[in-house]
Amino acid sequence: MSSGPIPVTVLTGFLGAGKTTLLNRILTEQHGQKLAVIENEFGEVGVDNQLVISSDEELFEMNNGCICCTVRGDLIRILGRLMKRKDRLDGILIETTGLANPAPVAQTFFTDDEMKANFRLDAIVTVVDAKHVLQHLDSDDEAVKQLAFADVILLNKTDLVSSAELAALEERIHRINAVARIHRTKNCDVPLDRVLNVGGFNLGRATELDPKFLEPEYPFEWAGAYALPAGSHELVIGHGDEEHDHDHSHEGHDHDHGDGHDHHHHHGNPNELDVVILPVKSTGDADLTAARESAVRVFSDWETRLKDGDPVVPGATLQRLLLTEGNGTYPLKIEKPGTFLVFESCGHDPLHIQVAGEPVKPGWQQDFHAAHTHNDAVTSVGISTPGDLDGRKLNDWISGLLRTKGGDIYRMKGVLSVKGSTKRLVFQGVHMLFDAKFDREWGTDPRTNTLVFIGRKLDRAELTKAFEACLAK
Repeated sequence: MSSGPIPVTVLTGFLGAGKTTLLNRILTEQHGQKLAVIENEFGEVGVDNQLVISSDEELFEMNNGCICCTVRGDLIRILGRLMKRKDRLDGILIETTGLANPAPVAQTFFTDDEMKANFRLDAIVTVVDAKHVLQHLDSDDEAVKQLAFADVILLNKTDLVSSAELAALEERIHRINAVARIHRTKNCDVPLDRVLNVGGFNLGRATELDPKFLEPEYPFEWAGAYALPAGSHELVIGHGDEEHDHDHSHEGHDHDHGDGHDHHHHHGNPNELDVVILPVKSTGDADLTAARESAVRVFSDWETRLKDGDPVVPGATLQRLLLTEGNGTYPLKIEKPGTFLVFESCGHDPLHIQVAGEPVKPGWQQDFHAAHTHNDAVTSVGISTPGDLDGRKLNDWISGLLRTKGGDIYRMKGVLSVKGSTKRLVFQGVHMLFDAKFDREWGTDPRTNTLVFIGRKLDRAELTKAFEACLAK
């Protein structure tokens, strides 16, 4: 058995293109390979892990959000765990959320020395919904990037469009990516040797597409080092039009933020700010690098939510500051004097540390690469509730929903419990196309309805109320 780096295949594609279908096809083929699967979902309710066919492969689910931001620490941890296996894997599949730019996932295998030594990025495989992709290419930057970085493109659902439309679509795709191999498919039916171990990833082309490809993206945008005495101090966010303490020298980075500090990386509420405060021995390169990597992992962990007046605690804890109109004051107690590195998720809220009522300026600071943005108009609504559904009510509701809101719903999927049936009802929808079928028995699993909607102009309260009205009396 080969002892070289383990090949990694990244499966990507916009919402509803057929990634899970391809993944299930790979898992059920008699290929004789030992694979591990890493999934990443967009939304607060995990569904994809229930849609993946049970198999001998190991399945890891990451549901914290964007795989190129807070989940990067999870990805590195899972890969690190896989490296320690006694039986060697033949390959790893990473299925990204349909809203992800695949480039930051690929970066992990080139910017982290341990990852680079143990894994080899084999190919980025992008699945394309032939019927709906054009509308996303005109409005969604991620859909374009998924094509641009692809080594292999599966032009899927070809049975839903004409030959002339397919030819025009291929021409459009070639203008975005002239070198990727394109395979036309229905239900992602493709020989596995066209998607696995193809040796397709080309680092040189990736850096041509994005000159900053090898510059890692981070879940934080700014860090500053403060020399603090022991005692009780204050972390102050915002408050009026005071001048921001940070002059943002962009040490090591050449970013243009325009007037002020206008970042667009944080995926949460504008009145929330994620902060991690780590003690460091010094601001030397080795200590800063170790603290930065530690912060990446902390940012991927669960957060402690702090309201105005709650104490902020130094250490390996992600602290989400809940602000009021961009303002907040949080006690900061320092047990021993020393240097503390403050990592902040989004710099548009001025951050100050005050000692004895006077602001302390950072002795060192740096902005971090956070070049990508996400379309804030795209949101997810997840619903998870026990109980059996009335099949007729469910059908009437979904039919009406697709008729009136189908254009705004990019993706809908779920596992439902229908009264009178001992089997799970699995459904998937893309815009106005919808498919539902019963699969396996519920068995001893709790009969819980889990579904998620991803799209624009989604009304959580309205969707939840309408769904609950479908429950059997």
